[in-house]
Amino acid sequence: MMNPRIPFGAGLCATLLLGSLGLAQAQDYPQHRQEHRTHQVCRDVRVRNRPTDNHRIAGTAIGAVAGGLLGHQVGGGRGKTLATVGGAVAGGYVGNRVQKNHQDTHARYHMERRCHPSSR
Repeated sequence: MMNPRIPFGAGLCATLLLGSLGLAQAQDYPQHRQEHRTHQVCRDVRVRNRPTDNHRIAGTAIGAVAGGLLGHQVGGGRGKTLATVGGAVAGGYVGNRVQKNHQDTHARYHMERRCHPSSR
């Protein structure tokens, strides 16, 4: 039969050996350790909703058709064709700007919480 003191003695020797090497228990020394603390900074931001027609295609198309019709009423012969094309281009531009102005004045907004890390 084995002596019960031998396993206890072996365990005690191992604990003392590991303890002297600093492997048995890790100790935390706060005065020697620098902490890099970060925290989140959050704020509420007003965000504009995206318009359904972001490229303002409807305003451009309606303006181009209206401008083309008005340009077609002016001039005769080759001048009529040039007036129609010029009216369509100008009307498309004006229609695009009108729709942009309408979207800007009738824009809807919502609140979003945005967070980012910040160090102290």
